[in-house]
This record gives sequence, structure tokens and C-alpha cells, in this order.
Amino acid sequence: MSTNLYDFSFNLPNNKPFDMELLKGKVVLVVNTATQCGLAPQFEGLEELHLKYKDKGLVILGFPCNQFGKQEPETNESMVQACAINFGVSFQLLEKIEVNGKNELPLFTWLKANTNHFLFKKIKWNFTKFLIDQNGMPVKRFSPTAKPNKIEPLIQELIG
Repeated sequence: MSTNLYDFSFNLPNNKPFDMELLKGKVVLVVNTATQCGLAPQFEGLEELHLKYKDKGLVILGFPCNQFGKQEPETNESMVQACAINFGVSFQLLEKIEVNGKNELPLFTWLKANTNHFLFKKIKWNFTKFLIDQNGMPVKRFSPTAKPNKIEPLIQELIG
């Protein structure tokens, strides 16, 4: 059984492993994303948080997912380009994954089991957010409609 974020592995869009050492001692915001979702303008708010806090210890990880309304039809490569061109994204995007079901990324299984949830543990839509502290422990789950700026006070608190 995994005990913290650093027990997991996942891949970059080029299918190479992400270096988990980059997350140690950082506050991490994990988000399941989709470029064609009605909530996609949140990419801009996530990017603002990234730019404002990346040098203070925040890492944002975007996990593209096509499970909700098929709103992430892009390939890993074209998704990265679409996010950069359409939303100015420079925070870390990862390989397209599933967040629910038999093929869900184990990280999301663990996050859902270890955070507050809204009636159901299952992720209901794109842009569900999970905030993780500097020790790799989940702090809070945020609904898809929670705008990134609403998470900022808790990020500031965790960063100190």
C-alpha cells in the first residue's frame, strides 16, 4: 500500500518516466485535464498559480484524461502543443491517463481514497484537483468547478 506521493510512478507525454525526485519537499497540485472541456479556461488560472509559486515550492501536474465526454481526443504530443498555444501552459503535463475504472492510474486510486470526496469517491469530471503537501500527503480534493484562484490561500498556507 502506498503511503505518499513518492511511491508512485507516471510518465511524461513522451512515455519516459517522470522524475519523482522533482516533487520531494514541494507542494503539488494534481489536476485531471482536457483541452476541449468547457472548464479548459482553468488552464489559464493554473498557469497563473504556476508562474506565481513555482519558485516558492509549488509544482502543478496536469494529467490529460479522455474519460469525460471524450474531451481530450488529442495525442500526448498534440495535447502539449494545444495547451501551450491555446492557454499558455508551461507547467508539467503528463501522459494521457484514466482516473476511474480498471485502468485508472494508481496515483488517482490513492488520491481518491485519501481525500475528502463529494458523495462518491469516483471522479465525476475534468479538472478535479488534489492538493498534496511537502511530505507527499494529500491535503484536500477540489471539485472541477473550483477555480484555481480559490485554491491559492491553501497553497500559500502550505508554502508558508
